[in-house]
Amino acid sequence: MTTIGVPKEIKNHEYRVGLTPSSVRELTALGHTVFIQHDAGDAIGFSNEHYIAAGGKILNTAEDIFDQANMIIKVKEPQLSECSMLKPHQTLFTYLHLAPDPEQTKALIASKAIAIAYETVTDAQGGLPLLAPMSEVAGRMSIQVGAQMLEKGHGGSGILLGGVAGVAPANVAILGGGVVGANAARIAAGMGAHVVLMDKNPRRLGELDLHFKGRAQIIHANVETIEHYVTTADLVVGAVLVVGAEAPKLVTKDMLKKMRPGSVLVDVAIDQGGCFETSRPTTHDNPSYVVDGIIHYCVTNMPGAVARTSAVALNNATLPFILQLAEKGTERALLANHHLMNGLNICYGHVTHNAVAEALGYDYVEGHKALSL
Repeated sequence: MTTIGVPKEIKNHEYRVGLTPSSVRELTALGHTVFIQHDAGDAIGFSNEHYIAAGGKILNTAEDIFDQANMIIKVKEPQLSECSMLKPHQTLFTYLHLAPDPEQTKALIASKAIAIAYETVTDAQGGLPLLAPMSEVAGRMSIQVGAQMLEKGHGGSGILLGGVAGVAPANVAILGGGVVGANAARIAAGMGAHVVLMDKNPRRLGELDLHFKGRAQIIHANVETIEHYVTTADLVVGAVLVVGAEAPKLVTKDMLKKMRPGSVLVDVAIDQGGCFETSRPTTHDNPSYVVDGIIHYCVTNMPGAVARTSAVALNNATLPFILQLAEKGTERALLANHHLMNGLNICYGHVTHNAVAEALGYDYVEGHKALSL
């Protein structure tokens, strides 16, 4: 049986938790031991008592969790203090976003642990099933926070997203037609904005056109169209993703000078380095900053603001994979499921995701080989 540990998240305003009580109940019913750090889920209504009733055991500190568990389940990437607690051959299952984070990558390599990233696990349809629920949340939130940033009290241009009778709505440009972009477009269109959704994949453009049926303008993304629609937008949402790699910089600093002062950029790609040249990570405490009169919102854990919804949605997606890891053991589970193997980013001191290796200058070692070293 597997011993599983869930530490309390320590990133700024991160209230999500790696396992909900219902997930703990699933695991303990199968005979696994689950340790939960004291008050790990308390901020979103999952008390210690809820976890105990589900069969979990409460430990006081993160050190206790890392010391006693052979598999660690988290939400956000481990901070350096957490990386230092990892042990050789211990399994870490969480979001990692390593490509723009050389320090975390170096620390995970040094730990000799097995680090599996939610965001690079795949499915039979070619999707990213563990990224999708948080992308759905972040896409919807991007319009919510963007609309707020447009208010004068937040430094915005004072435009109501949907306009009113006799007054034009805001122009919203969305870069990327994946889960984030499609959900952002859905909310923006629902609020009455004029929406342009851009992607470069012809097949995806066709799917989006059929889905939105004229409620959003579907445009092929290239240098010219991006510049045109970004510079005429009141709100721009960056929703591009290259799996495991750093996001491409699609919006340049020069474009900002052509935008209306008080316009807003929301960079949902910031976890992967951001898709605006002027992006830098921000926190829920201090979420925005201004460059050339343009407001930038670049919070790295946006779904943490709606932590209960996010935690439950994430657990719905991660639990089947957690059960595989617990029931078979990490190595057997990885070898038996190539979609889970695609999530393997670091293994026994080696980088096992090609995009991460390329981004950070490491030698790439294929996952099967790394497991045998």
